[in-house]
Amino acid sequence: MIEVANLVKEFRVYRHHRGGLGALRNLVSREYRVVRAVSDVSFGIGRGELVGYLGPNGAGKSTTIKILTGILVPSSGRVVVDGRVPWVSRAEHARHIGVVFGQRTNLWWDLPVIETFDLLHHIYRIPADRFEANLRQFTDLLDLEPFLLTPVRSLSLGQRMRAEIAAALLHDPDLVFLDEPTIGLDVVAKERLRQFIRQINHERGTTIILTTHDLGDVEKLCERVIMIDQGRKLYDGPLAALRDRFGRDRLLVVDFAEDYPDVTVNGLPAIRREGARAWYRYDRAAISTADLVAQVLARYRIQDLSVQEPEIEEIIRQIYEGRLLQEDSPTET
Repeated sequence: MIEVANLVKEFRVYRHHRGGLGALRNLVSREYRVVRAVSDVSFGIGRGELVGYLGPNGAGKSTTIKILTGILVPSSGRVVVDGRVPWVSRAEHARHIGVVFGQRTNLWWDLPVIETFDLLHHIYRIPADRFEANLRQFTDLLDLEPFLLTPVRSLSLGQRMRAEIAAALLHDPDLVFLDEPTIGLDVVAKERLRQFIRQINHERGTTIILTTHDLGDVEKLCERVIMIDQGRKLYDGPLAALRDRFGRDRLLVVDFAEDYPDVTVNGLPAIRREGARAWYRYDRAAISTADLVAQVLARYRIQDLSVQEPEIEEIIRQIYEGRLLQEDSPTET
């Protein structure tokens, strides 16, 4: 579906001089520096995949997405989306993609939601039977009925995001870009949208690229992630492999049946104690969880114990800070 090879995007940032002669220098010299937003990025995405495209602010995510949607033209590199070069065939490309930006709206602000949908029906020339079938399904799955006749400007954020996603999918796009689709939503609204995104991906085989800072979205939706920082790709592979490869630390939490003065196990002191509860941090590559638990059971009387996996948010934060990449370079596909 998507082929990206050696993608580079550079911008000219012009210098502005202040003072009496500053304006004249701005007009005459037009001095600038070149900023590289995306640097030699390559990846491929298959039809029907749901991929998380992750990175901190300024990493190059939005620039990449704008190139894939045809808004921007790259400085160099090759980009083909379902056989099309996005910025060459903009009109045709737009008919086959859907876009949702969490901070912007694709809806008509003063129109009721249903009239916005009807306009999209005619803009995309959606066959009447297909439009009605999609509208019925999306209304049911996203619970749109209570506000279909409400002007967009009067919707809550959660209602607007549900309407935005429905609007982006009415014309049956093969590829959908979701940029922060759950930003600012409460837990219930987030879960409703996540379920809908999963269902559309599984049932219709819609290819979805998700950019988000909400790692809950990533864990619930994406099996594969591409991570980018400072314009360069850091990781491209399964989310589970990212956790297995870089999330080596585990926490063993033990509730002792007695108040033992010394709870050191296998040379590991407790990193934290609260009453009869103790926490141990260990490297699963160096210490077997089964062996560690066996030693605890052999030495102490316990009431309960559990092993906690590392949070994906912590793993990704450490990768962005460069701590994990210094030890090993990530697998790329």
